[in-house]
Amino acid sequence: MKAISNFVSRWGAAIIVMLVIFVLSSRLQAELPQFGWADAVVKKGGHVFGYGLLALSYWHALRWRPERIALAWGLAMLYGTTDELHQAFVPGRHPSALDVLLFDNTGAVIALWAKRRLWAGASRPARLRPGPPGR
Repeated sequence: MKAISNFVSRWGAAIIVMLVIFVLSSRLQAELPQFGWADAVVKKGGHVFGYGLLALSYWHALRWRPERIALAWGLAMLYGTTDELHQAFVPGRHPSALDVLLFDNTGAVIALWAKRRLWAGASRPARLRPGPPGR
C-alpha cells in the first residue's frame, strides 16, 4: 500500500496534467471557444502554461534532482509530440510541430529554469544570497 501511496504522491500531478491536456486536445474544432482578437494569444499561452506545469510535474516526480531536469524537459517534449499526433485523429484539428517546438518547449524551459533558479536561491545560506549593496 505504501508503494501505491508513494507513486501517487510522486506521479499524481503529472498524470492529472497529462489527462487535462489530453481532454482539451480531444475537443473538436467546433467545440473550441473563440477569444476574438486574443484567440491565438490565449490558445498558445495555454500551451506555454500547460507544458510548463507538465515539466514541473515531471521534475517533481523525479524528486527535483538537478541531474534529472533534462529528463523532465524531454518527457514534456515527448508528451507534447504524442499529443500533437493525437490531434491528427480529432476532426477539425491538426498536428503542429510549431506548437511543440515553440510553445510547449518555451513553457517547459521557462518553468524549469524559474524553478531551478528559485530553488538555487532558496537553498543558499542567507549570507551568500544577493542582497542590497553595502551589506
